[in-house]
Amino acid sequence: MEGRAAALGAGTVLNALATGTGAAFGIDVETRATVALDPAADGVDGEIAEDAAADTDLIERCVALATERWGDGEGGRVRTESDVPLAAGLKSSSAAANATVLATCDALGLGVGDDPADPAVDVTRLEACRLGVRAAREAGVTVTGAFDDATASMLGGVTVTDNDADELRAREAVDWDVLVWTPPERAYSADADVARCEAIAPMADLVADLALAGRYSEAMTVNGLAFSAALGFDADPAVEAMSHATAVSLSGTGPSVVAVADPGDPETDLDAVADAWADRPGTLRRTTTRDDGATVK
Repeated sequence: MEGRAAALGAGTVLNALATGTGAAFGIDVETRATVALDPAADGVDGEIAEDAAADTDLIERCVALATERWGDGEGGRVRTESDVPLAAGLKSSSAAANATVLATCDALGLGVGDDPADPAVDVTRLEACRLGVRAAREAGVTVTGAFDDATASMLGGVTVTDNDADELRAREAVDWDVLVWTPPERAYSADADVARCEAIAPMADLVADLALAGRYSEAMTVNGLAFSAALGFDADPAVEAMSHATAVSLSGTGPSVVAVADPGDPETDLDAVADAWADRPGTLRRTTTRDDGATVK
């Protein structure tokens, strides 16, 4: 009983820490999961390919919850490998949870899709997404549940969510080129200063209004400035990008900064942004948005 799946990393439009409303967009970096189920196994053993010492509670919990809900409580093994750097604000936890839940469904022989009325669909991607969010809360890797990050990773496109209710409020396809700068340091979502983020709730409400009106680029840039200040990150990289990008923001609770460009806009130039960021320590990654989301392999 073996299954495989992949889920997307994502960038931030609105950080949900201030009000519980969040928005994110899927990008073309993946986390892949392989799950091998064994009815005789006592529990689940996890492995993260990029870091043998990394905490595997999240992916193990995803398998356990999925087999408890849709199987017969099987144990087994789960292994993830990822292009998404850990603790960099690019939704590595959401991607790992989504890929693991879908891989477990695949190992159980369940059909995954989006239409609950389709007789071939045993589990919808939103159901799988919510189960992964539950696992993330139980594993203590998220403050809000990160339903915004999880839906962007699972469904692709831009999603706007109520993270308190795990409710999808809006989803729309986008076509952006993407540049990501990731400095060497790491920032864990569960360690973020929630009180400072809550202090900028009026700005987050404004960003939510912009996002729900489809004004994602404005929402993203305002979010980046506000949350860089709240979380103690330098806003200079965002300012350097503004004249060349459609939008730029701190992603998640950092430290990555993500700039996007509409490929149809001649005023944008991510090469110029890359030049501006080139001397900063860390790594630059060029990619694109994706609208297809997570898939069973």
